[in-house]
This record gives sequence, C-alpha cells and structure tokens, in this order.
Amino acid sequence: MHIQLICLAFALIAGLMLSRLTKLIHLPAVTAYLVAGLLIGPFCLGAIRLPGLGFDTIETVEGFSIITQVALGFIAFTIGNEFRVSQLKAIGKSAITIGILQAVLTTVTVDVILIAVHFAFPDILSLPAAIILGAIASATAPAATLMVVRQYKADGPLTRLLLLVVAIDDAVGLLLFSASYGVATAISAGKVSVIGVLVEPILEIVLSLALGSVMGWLLDLVEHLFHSRSRRMTLSVAFVLLTVGLSSLSFDIGGVHISFSLLLVCMMTGTVFCNICDTSEELMNRVEGWTMPLNVLFFVLSGAELDLNVLVQPATLLVGIIYIIARSLGKYYGSKFSCHLTHEDKPIEKNLGITLLPQAGVALGMALTAATMPGGTLIRNVVLFAVLIYELVGPVLTKRSLIAVGEIKPEGRTSARKLNETK
Repeated sequence: MHIQLICLAFALIAGLMLSRLTKLIHLPAVTAYLVAGLLIGPFCLGAIRLPGLGFDTIETVEGFSIITQVALGFIAFTIGNEFRVSQLKAIGKSAITIGILQAVLTTVTVDVILIAVHFAFPDILSLPAAIILGAIASATAPAATLMVVRQYKADGPLTRLLLLVVAIDDAVGLLLFSASYGVATAISAGKVSVIGVLVEPILEIVLSLALGSVMGWLLDLVEHLFHSRSRRMTLSVAFVLLTVGLSSLSFDIGGVHISFSLLLVCMMTGTVFCNICDTSEELMNRVEGWTMPLNVLFFVLSGAELDLNVLVQPATLLVGIIYIIARSLGKYYGSKFSCHLTHEDKPIEKNLGITLLPQAGVALGMALTAATMPGGTLIRNVVLFAVLIYELVGPVLTKRSLIAVGEIKPEGRTSARKLNETK
C-alpha cells in the first residue's frame, strides 16, 4: 500500500509541476497532466522500475481504475448541472438536434471511408472492424472539455451549447455503438441478434436515466436533513460514490443482459438534483473544489495508460491516421451542418466541431468491448493511437476555439495568491 500511495502522490506532483511549464507556452493544464502521465508511465520513468517512481506496467495503472471511474462519475455529475430547465428552454432543442446529428454524420463519414479502406486492403481491416470504428468515432471526451472550460472559466453561447452537446453525444454514441456492434457480430457469426442490436442498448439508456433520476431525487430528499454546508457537500460526494457503484452493476434476466452507463446515470443524477434543489448551484461549486485532485489524477493515470507500442505497428498507424482524419472531418462538417440547420451564429458554426475532437475513456471502453471479436485487437490499437493524438491536441484546439469566439481570456485564471494578498 505504501508504494501505491507514493505513486499517487508522485503522479499528483508531476502533473501539477508540468502544468507550470505548459502555462508558460499557454497550453491547457489537462495537456500537462496527460503528458505527465506519459512521462511517469511504463514507457518512460516507469521502465526504470524504481518503486514509487512512476508506474512500471500498464497493469499497475489499471489497478487504480477505481479512481478513474469515480472521477468520471463526478465529471458526469457536474455536466448534468448544465441541463437546467432555464438552459434547456433557451438552447435545448438546438443542442439535441446538433448532438444527435453530428454524432450520426461522424459515424457515417468514418464508416464510408473505412469500408472503402476494407475493400482496398481486406487483409488489414475487416468489415466488422470498420463498422465498429465508425460507431466509436461518434464518442467525445467530456472530461477534457470540462477541464478546459473550468480552468479558463469559459462562458458564453458556444460553451453552454458545447457542454450540452457533449452530454447528448455520449448517449447517442452508446446507441450507435451497440447497434454497430450487433451488426458487426452478425456479419462475423452469420446471424443477427435483435436483442443485442435493439433491446439491450435501449434498455441500458432507459434504465440508466431511470436510476439517475431516482438517485437525484433521493439526494435532494436527504439533503434537507442537514443544514451545515460541509455536511451537505459530504452527502453529495457520498451519493456520487454510491451512484458510481450502482451503475457498475450488471446481470442477466431471461437472456437479456442488463447494464448501466456510468456517464448517463451520473449525468441524470446531476440533472435532476440541480433542477429540484434550491441550493444545488452552491453545492455543485463546493463539490467541484473538492474533486480537483481527483481530476488531476484521472488525467495523469489516463496518460500513463496510453500504450506507446501502437506507434511501431504499421497497420495501426495506417488505419489510425485514416481514422483520425475521417473522424475529424465528420465532427467538423457534421457540427457545421447541424449548426447551420439550427440557425446558430457563424462563430459557433465554425468552431463547435473543433471543440468536439477530444476522445478518451468512453471510446476506450467501447474498444475494449469490441476487443474480443475478430479484428478486435486492431480496433483497440487504432483507438489507443487516436486517443493518444486527440487527448494531447484536442484540449489545445478546444481552448483556441473558445478564445476565437471570445468566451475565455488567453491568460486563464487570476492568481489566487495575488488575489488573497489584496484582501
């Protein structure tokens, strides 16, 4: 245990120290955390195998998965706070249209291009793998986006629309992946499973939203028993932990596999809670402050988990580069078309797609699910390669897009030390 604690402390310090360096060249802190993870991961300092100095194997990093799961839960809970009725009345219809349409158009774009690659190089990329990669392309990383928004205190029409679209994107991505996975499995096995293609993904979304609604209602109910701010914040943290734990449950009923989406459950918990609790905004702000170290660890561990072996595999590089180009085109032009359809302002139309490029945990989870089928190893490696590129470049592009529309200041936050000295 002492080695694990030293590793976690070293990861936090490495992430924070590197963020000081990246600030000098005006890069987002999330990029620093990811790079710090790479540096102390199994392919750099971790390779020295000095106890406590980094993570020596991928398995060691995966041993801290409870931290990444909890961090994702809090991130999703925070994003749920954006689904306030007042927000939804203003941009809800546009956000839903854009969120669904851009995800579908991205999947179609990647599918068409990769299926063409399959017919050109059938020995490298199978048809089922091409179909699944198309669905995975729809997923966007909410964590990286939220961290950039938080760091620079971004606010404005694009920021508010972006957070709603990212949340909707994950629900649509889940449906697209489940349907595509069912089709790909049918092609491989020669038979179609209606339960796998339609019933299970719809059940997962419906049950996740239902569980999240119940947890949000219960949180508001129990919050009224306490008056101390610190105790109410503690209760909020406990409920998020409980929600993350419940969303990890899975079981079979009558041949149908029942599971929950952690992101959807926690988002719905945050959404219901923020709309029925009068003091939810204050509590959300206090919870965000408490979870900052957790978020730093999440990104450092994500960086350490990136497998650099994929960079020496020609097939992975070839398909990975095509995948990245196709997905980027799908996100950019899919968002642009969707924004034009919903009559968004030109700056939003031009920049929204760029802010949707980051990709991480959700996509990796989908890739791991697909890893057991024929061609699954290539799918996993291509997604790992894409995540490596997108996570390092995506936050920077998100920041620049938000600067371009005037919703963040380039220099970021005011120094808390200087602010305190003036009081």
